[in-house]
Amino acid sequence: MATPHHKPSPTGWIPLSYSLRFMFRNPRLLFWSAILFCVTISLTWLGYLLTVSYVDMYTNDFISIAPDTGTIWGWVKYVFWLVGKWLILIISRVVAFYVSFLFAYSLSSPGYVFLSTAAEKLHLGELFNPDDAFSIQGIFIDLVEGIKIGLYGILVTIAAVFINFIPVFGQIAIILLYSYYSALMFIDYPASRRRWTLGQKINWVSNHSRAALRLGILPALVSMIPFLNIFLMAFLFPVMTIHTTLNFSTLVNDNLPKKIL
Repeated sequence: MATPHHKPSPTGWIPLSYSLRFMFRNPRLLFWSAILFCVTISLTWLGYLLTVSYVDMYTNDFISIAPDTGTIWGWVKYVFWLVGKWLILIISRVVAFYVSFLFAYSLSSPGYVFLSTAAEKLHLGELFNPDDAFSIQGIFIDLVEGIKIGLYGILVTIAAVFINFIPVFGQIAIILLYSYYSALMFIDYPASRRRWTLGQKINWVSNHSRAALRLGILPALVSMIPFLNIFLMAFLFPVMTIHTTLNFSTLVNDNLPKKIL
């Protein structure tokens, strides 16, 4: 009987360094990762430009016309206008990034499911439990699941806007919130191959909160870096897809005999 390419550690956790080496050792994974990087960054950038343009269309009149400062009351209005202007610019750009990224995430889901499946198959070898053959219906299901996760992400983003007003604890809560949501996005790929529902995926994240935090903390922090987040997330996504797939496969262990765990 064939053995996996990697024997899990005693803790059952595969480190990110191994996942990176695994990707670069396999030309097929590297090739598809490069394609998905280009697709993700292109769709995210396009979505970002369209979203920002749409928001600016409605806020430009307020942002571009400053109140008159000829009086004391005028200065008061100017200060409030300046604060409001920067709040609109910052919040709109952050929201635009997440909306555009979720747009790219939804449309590219079938590609990442394919990458996840290829990584799991290479990792497990003959122990891999094949799913249904490639089909248009399968692509449609992957798209629908991606859209579901994307819509769920919009709710998470809206919640984060309100949580952000809580000093200190709000910012910590947002990092945790985005970490668990990031984990949900990545486990969506190997879980979709098993045709899990959104509820099952959320339950898995809840029941494996420690593992989910380890999987989601890095992309959550990277997504908060201004300007560079679009490029960095597009680069990180294929890597984290492979990394999450390998760990998810080990933790679910529906394909791995007990003797190799």
